[in-house]
Amino acid sequence: MGVLMSRRQTVEKVQKVSLAVSAFKDGLREQPSTRRRAEAGGTRRGTLEQAVQEGEEEALAGPSQPEETSAGKAAWERLRDGRGVEPEEFDRANRFTPPAFIRPKRELHDDEPPDISLEQREQVLNDEMCEICEVWTAESLFPCRVCSRVYHDGCLRRMGYLQSDSAVEVTETAHTETGWSCYYCDNLNLLLTEEEMYSLMENLRNCKIIPETCLTLDDFLHYKHLVHKQQFEQPMAEAQEEQATLQFSALDPDKKGHIEWQDFLSHESIQLLQKLRPQNALLRLLTAKERERARAAFLALDQDSDGFIGEGECRRAQHGWFRKHQKETPSCNVSISHVGPMSESSPASSSSSKSQEKTLPSTEQEEARPVDWPGFLRENVAYILAARPNSAALHLQPPA
Repeated sequence: MGVLMSRRQTVEKVQKVSLAVSAFKDGLREQPSTRRRAEAGGTRRGTLEQAVQEGEEEALAGPSQPEETSAGKAAWERLRDGRGVEPEEFDRANRFTPPAFIRPKRELHDDEPPDISLEQREQVLNDEMCEICEVWTAESLFPCRVCSRVYHDGCLRRMGYLQSDSAVEVTETAHTETGWSCYYCDNLNLLLTEEEMYSLMENLRNCKIIPETCLTLDDFLHYKHLVHKQQFEQPMAEAQEEQATLQFSALDPDKKGHIEWQDFLSHESIQLLQKLRPQNALLRLLTAKERERARAAFLALDQDSDGFIGEGECRRAQHGWFRKHQKETPSCNVSISHVGPMSESSPASSSSSKSQEKTLPSTEQEEARPVDWPGFLRENVAYILAARPNSAALHLQPPA
């Protein structure tokens, strides 16, 4: 009777094979007499041994490059592959091998309108086994609030994706309404194709942005000015600079004076998606859980059940995809990714609506423009995607 190997067993087997190959190479290096006899005979085997020796010498000479250049190259490679910063003091002997991220590819039908019905609900079911070890242990699994994957906290730690400071937060929020995003869904940069990622990397290189570094307000505005001038061949207007400043504040909820690299990368990734892909293509990125939450939000706003809501309600829904941490002060601009819009009857929603009435114009013309279900999806899809990360930063600020 055959036995299916789990991913952990597969990784351990690969590691054993790697050790065996390394031992074999060490054995070759410890046999100079055999190599000299083969070279003296002038045989074809001598040529092969010489090639192996030259390859080993080149491999040994490789790490002699300057440390800064090597570190910078590694940072750009992690950016290209969609991998985050390696944890400090990463004990690889007691860790699982992190998965290889494969960037998506555009399909021919991506730009066609997807069939997302308002009336036909979708059955959302989580996976039964842990994504990493493929073992089922019922209640100890943490579900992702975006996709159907589930995880053990121990597996996440061994993968290096769950540090001690975030373990408590994951444990507290994974089974609540707020939810928790897995490492796939938390990284908006993984939504970019190779071509889109190349375009973003070229922008960062041209603007002298160093990967995996924090950005101050001056750095952020300087970058925005350069990108705007490259795209439109004219300086950024004062109103656009004010909008960029507000976006910086939204990316810096703790008011530290700088924004983290991952938050900056998520912001730039979602903006690039808005720029390069039509809304129909963005709609195809939504998961079943996100589509269900969008249905619930629209039906809650459509009080008379005529299939239309007002433009003001649609804008308020854009703010509602983000929910703040309980420990933070109430603010619609400082929020954590939320599983969906807040209920209209909830206290948080009523206080948020009161504050938004001061900033959002509630003219008759705005409320008069009806928004149907497809229009609601198109106008909210970017904010639904931007609300995926676990960070408290707001990666795409809705218009005021």
